[in-house]
Amino acid sequence: MNDIKAGRLFGVSLGPGDPGLITLRAWELLQRGNCHWTYPVRRKDADSHALQIALRGGLPLPAKHSALIFPMTHDAEILAGYWLRAAETVLTQLRSGRDVLFLVEGDASTYSTFGHLARTVQALDVGIEIETVPGVSSFNAAAARVAMPLADTDETVAIIPASYGIGMIERLLDDFDTLVLLKVKPLLDDIIDLLQRRDLLEQAAFIEKAGAPEERVERNVASLRGEKVNYLSLLLIRNPHRQRGEIIRGCRKKTSNQE
Repeated sequence: MNDIKAGRLFGVSLGPGDPGLITLRAWELLQRGNCHWTYPVRRKDADSHALQIALRGGLPLPAKHSALIFPMTHDAEILAGYWLRAAETVLTQLRSGRDVLFLVEGDASTYSTFGHLARTVQALDVGIEIETVPGVSSFNAAAARVAMPLADTDETVAIIPASYGIGMIERLLDDFDTLVLLKVKPLLDDIIDLLQRRDLLEQAAFIEKAGAPEERVERNVASLRGEKVNYLSLLLIRNPHRQRGEIIRGCRKKTSNQE
């Protein structure tokens, strides 16, 4: 009979690129000497952005570590196969009694591969304990970098991949005070045209690889027309022209019966 207690799976958020944004909780986990590090890569032998954040912070690569391949495809069947193989790799370590740290850039709860991995691991073994360690997202770091508030008082915010298309982006601009567009590379020129048409170019900021040594910030968004930008790029857009409906402010006044 196997009496070894299974290890725990941690989704360790490392922030968008600056090791100084790693939380104390994540740092403490990364300092443990008996954990197995795993990290996502797009293909075999490719660099891992998440791993590089930890290494830039001066953390040594542990003896036990492995890359997990999550290819850039929207084919659900292909992805399911890679998630299964990744989960089986992780389970081998967990069942040996070793904790596994899955390194994630940004925040593990926001557009992260960790969610797919965690669900697949738990589907294979419901007894595995899983913890998500929150972190600084790329858009939070980007907003701080350009001193652009994401929301003030009763304002609204929407965060979407730009791949939803220009029609969706235009509709959201009508309903939200701030729009965060992630992964803008394929539609950048079309988005610039939309912002120009709606007189919002001066209300936008482009940030590429937020927090990383290669970080690029561009407030003159129109100058990016025709450029090939990095996959890890986003746009922050404020819409001061948005028409707001009436909102209920404060709390409903309580009444009491007087005797």
